[in-house]
Amino acid sequence: MALDFSALPLGFQFTSPGPILVKIGPILIRWYGLLIASAVLIGVTISQYLAKRRHVNPELISDLSIWLVIGAIPAARLYYVLFQWSEYSQHPERIIAIWQGGIAIHGAIIGGVTAALIFAKLKKISFWQLADLVAPSLILGQAIGRWGNFFNSEAFGGPTSLPWKLYIPAERRPPSLVNFEYFHPTFLYESLWDLMVFALLLTLFFRALSGKPRLKVGTLFLVYWVAYSLGRFWIEGLRTDSLMLGPLRIAQIVSLTGITLGLAGLTWLYFLKRPLPDVVSPSKGDGMMGTGN
Repeated sequence: MALDFSALPLGFQFTSPGPILVKIGPILIRWYGLLIASAVLIGVTISQYLAKRRHVNPELISDLSIWLVIGAIPAARLYYVLFQWSEYSQHPERIIAIWQGGIAIHGAIIGGVTAALIFAKLKKISFWQLADLVAPSLILGQAIGRWGNFFNSEAFGGPTSLPWKLYIPAERRPPSLVNFEYFHPTFLYESLWDLMVFALLLTLFFRALSGKPRLKVGTLFLVYWVAYSLGRFWIEGLRTDSLMLGPLRIAQIVSLTGITLGLAGLTWLYFLKRPLPDVVSPSKGDGMMGTGN
């Protein structure tokens, strides 16, 4: 029996109010910028709290957050621009126009991980210890940041008549789909998926504090990478604006790579029972997460 959604409330239909939150003379406050700033502040607060529970100096998280922002945001933009170079080479003045959207989370992760590795080396602290504390905040930040795509009317999926469809203005639609009005709200799919991963990571974190289960250092970040990549892989298949490498979607390639590396890391930890390679020598003890590590 076919389902008819036409009688459902129109409230399921998403329509962006536009990318600008407030305009005061020449000053513009954009939703995208506000969401990124909010994600950073909320993320730092959560990671500092988790650090306290793990008996790690929360000031380290404050210092690390500066490194992460410096490393992640430019890398996210550079990653996007490189895979859209045919467009930006014709309009180089738009390369730095990050406020118009066009950043890639995989680029942000690469830049953030690089910055965190340097930070951990300089501070002589385990990278994986820091990564475990940041992972829940990172996925929550991604859940928040995806709403920037909603306000910018970007990163949407193919046409749909589902009750949670997203209206896209004609000027934002791909030329081949200009006659369609409603599209899959892939920003919403990924935001909800990220929130579920966030809940999973917090559950594992707090259960590890009680020793059930006893998680090894690095586990949370690896679980984050695998779980996020699983969701991103199938959601990316719905999108109409994927970054491409020939006929392949870059995000799906990176997601499959992330799943493979994440599972390999978990195998290394739990089946081979060896600590992950780190920027510092393994600390004394069993390498387990808990109230004393």
